[in-house]
Order: sequence, then C-alpha cells, then structure tokens
Amino acid sequence: MSKMNWKRVFLGGLLAGVVIIILGFASYFIYLGTAWKSAMETLGYPLSETAGMYITSIIGSFVVGIIAVWLYAAIRPRFGARPKTALIAGFVFWILGGLLPYLSFGSMGMFPVNLLIVDCLIYLVIMVVATLFGAWIYKEPSQ
Repeated sequence: MSKMNWKRVFLGGLLAGVVIIILGFASYFIYLGTAWKSAMETLGYPLSETAGMYITSIIGSFVVGIIAVWLYAAIRPRFGARPKTALIAGFVFWILGGLLPYLSFGSMGMFPVNLLIVDCLIYLVIMVVATLFGAWIYKEPSQ
C-alpha cells in the first residue's frame, strides 16, 4: 500500500475549502441566513454577524475541506481513483459531520424541522461537490 501524498491532501483540501466557502456563503446569503436569523430570534438569541463569525467559518471550511480530501485519499486504494470514490468520501463525511449533528439538533425540538432538512440537504450537496473538486487535485506520491 502506498503512502499518502500529504502535499496533495493539503492542496486538494484547500480547493475543497474554497468550494465550501463559495457554496456555503451563497446558500447562507440566498436563503439560510434569513431563516437561521429568524429561528434564533424566536429562541431569544439574535444571530449577530461578526467578523469573528466569518473568520471562524472560513477557517473551519478549510479544515473540513482538508479532512474530506484526507478521507478520499484514505479510501482511494480500496475504492479506486474515480469520481465515485470522491462521492463516497463526501457522502460519508456528510453523514458524520452533517446528518448526525442535524438529527441531534432536530431531536431537541428547538429549530424548525424544515430549516434543518433544507440546511442538511444543502450541506450534502456542498460536501459532495467540494470533495469532488479536492479529489481532482489529489494524486498518489511517485514511487
């Protein structure tokens, strides 16, 4: 089994992070931002958009992108160097980092179910697309 190409994991992860930022911010400003602000105001916790919130979101997006590409690189020897492998990695990452937390939020009964469903499905699309882009950069190290 070959070693992992950490430089390519990092570069692919950065590209995946850029995709997450672009798609995430687009979905936030088009729909989710207004819906989440309303949901948080209903709970008595108005959502204030601060520089810190945006910085944390951007840094988190790069970390998530790197982890998603790392997962792709880890399963690639078993599933092959194909887009389907990137889809699997993005889907698995979404289950762990998206679906399970959203189910937890939903079980609390604090947030509108339709908001959680839409947000969760948007996150699925974002993670699959971002992982596909990041996987495109990844190559195994030269022997």
